[in-house]
Amino acid sequence: MNSSRFFTLKEARIGNNCPECYSNDSLELTFKQKLIETKLYKAITDETACQLLCLNCDVQIFPIRWTDDIERVVDYHNRGLKIKPKSTKLKSIAWGLIIFSVVVLIAILLFALKII
Repeated sequence: MNSSRFFTLKEARIGNNCPECYSNDSLELTFKQKLIETKLYKAITDETACQLLCLNCDVQIFPIRWTDDIERVVDYHNRGLKIKPKSTKLKSIAWGLIIFSVVVLIAILLFALKII
């Protein structure tokens, strides 16, 4: 059940010309950050992704097609991006396994020392 997905950090409309349809008000820039979720934990990573989409012609513009103007605008938005810090959150099943392991370890120690 390991799944990774990206969540949106920032969306911005930029006024550059689309390299495909030459529309000058339809480019949308989206920054996303990676989230990993398993049965035991949920973690935010440092990995980010950038996507440029033309809303007029519904085409994703890949970085190879970016003009110098588009690259400067993307760099500007990238500098102002507030990335969420890297973190890990344990789910309740993980906490249950940790507590169970500690109880079993204490029981083994008590039997080994012949206290019980």
